Amino acid sequence: MNSHDFTYLANVLRRRTGIVLSEKKTHMVETRLMPVVRRFGFRDLCSLLKELHYGHEALVQAVIESMTTNDSAFFRDRKTFEEFRDIVLPALKDARSETKQLHIWCAACAAGQEPYSIAMILDDAKLVDEGWTITLIATDINSQMIARAEDGVYSQFEVQRGLPIRRLVSNFQQEGTHWRISDYIRRMVTFRTFNLLDSYGWLPDCDVVFCRNVLMYFDLKTRASGRRLSLVQ
Repeated sequence: MNSHDFTYLANVLRRRTGIVLSEKKTHMVETRLMPVVRRFGFRDLCSLLKELHYGHEALVQAVIESMTTNDSAFFRDRKTFEEFRDIVLPALKDARSETKQLHIWCAACAAGQEPYSIAMILDDAKLVDEGWTITLIATDINSQMIARAEDGVYSQFEVQRGLPIRRLVSNFQQEGTHWRISDYIRRMVTFRTFNLLDSYGWLPDCDVVFCRNVLMYFDLKTRASGRRLSLVQ
């Protein structure tokens, strides 16, 4: 990939998603784009980049999705979830005791491990049994990740990353070499493909927003605009 092609690709990505690419990541970019080359039947990477200039939406979206970092884990950075359970949730129970409604948004949810971790904590709290209405929305720009999250099936490696054995046994069912999350926990989460640069008008007023390991990929201007949200970092 020459410098001109990289600059064009970086500008597209920055304009459409806020993600900033450094030329130091040229090799990573080329590696991530090769599956897109094969998927769309291009001869090589140069052919893909040439076609990208025409702005075909399906191709642009595929390129964008290939550039997103989708690494996640159940209860990743455990302290965050402990503080949500021990500090944030009790405070919200007091503050919302009259309406008994909670709205939680998990942004950039990747394959769903984070929102499902939140759902398990909410299940432990038995709020629904006490008459609470909980809206737990999870979004990601990558439609393939959203499809995976909705499916709720994870490999042995994925469930071993941060998931206590008691939760694995009580909240998952083994299917061969994979594990499927229980229907009850899965139904607690509403998944949606969403670009963080788009309008937030469809979102309800949220009591908690989880938006972790996301803003570090954006430029300073985009990070600044993100501070209008109440973020759980």
